[in-house]
Amino acid sequence: MKILDGKKLAEEIKKELKVEVLELKKNGIVPGLAVVMVGDDEASKIYVENKKRACEEIGINSEVYELEEKTEEEKLLKLIGKLNKDETVSGILVQLPLPKQIDKEKIILAIDPKKDVDCFHPENIGKIFLGLGQEKFFPCTPAGILEILKRSEIEIIGKDSVIVGRSNIVGKPLALMMINAGATVTVCNSKTKNLKEKCLGADILISAVGHAGLITADMIKQGAVVVDVGMNRNKEGKLVGDVDFLQVSKIASAITPVPGGVGLMTVAMLLCNTLRATKLANK
Repeated sequence: MKILDGKKLAEEIKKELKVEVLELKKNGIVPGLAVVMVGDDEASKIYVENKKRACEEIGINSEVYELEEKTEEEKLLKLIGKLNKDETVSGILVQLPLPKQIDKEKIILAIDPKKDVDCFHPENIGKIFLGLGQEKFFPCTPAGILEILKRSEIEIIGKDSVIVGRSNIVGKPLALMMINAGATVTVCNSKTKNLKEKCLGADILISAVGHAGLITADMIKQGAVVVDVGMNRNKEGKLVGDVDFLQVSKIASAITPVPGGVGLMTVAMLLCNTLRATKLANK
């Protein structure tokens, strides 16, 4: 059984990106990421700090805009409009969740698609649907999953892939990307009938539901590859995934740990998207 070490792979990617950033700077081009956070959500603060630290590691300029919880939608839209026009800003990321007085969809649509490093804008998602995303952006978590599989030399073409989770952030775009990569894809959710039966048919099983212990050993085919996107706290307060790692790892041929798996790759893909945005803006 092979542990798919997201931490190691993310470090490899960051080293590669650091070289690219240095080359851009030699030509007077400095990548810049603007991160906007509204409110005091503790998890969001941690995510934003991790993103800022990762940018600093490879030489990307990072500016964090912290707005109060009670910030009105119009104020946020004005800030996004300003960042859209700012040539020093290559990418814009608005940290979710947003307070209830702000329409998330309106905010996503307001971001210039060329600076949409989260890849939430319909224009960028549409290009993935049509298989035209090669020169644009890919959603960070799905991109991180495919990069783990690619760098671990796990074959995707012709494989049966089951994705448990149908969110707009992971499940749906990941399904498109796996289809484009040549897999046969089934998308399930936590309420799917005969979920166990469907999971047992998977060569590659990816769980992104956010339900601790949902995927157990009796749901895994011998030798399957298992990717765990879940981030949950168990009764003891320990960070765990959707997969019963201890038991499933005895059956799977390869598996991602939690923590140390997909999460770190998500940040690495955000850096990749920021660099891609910089290059597109400076053809």
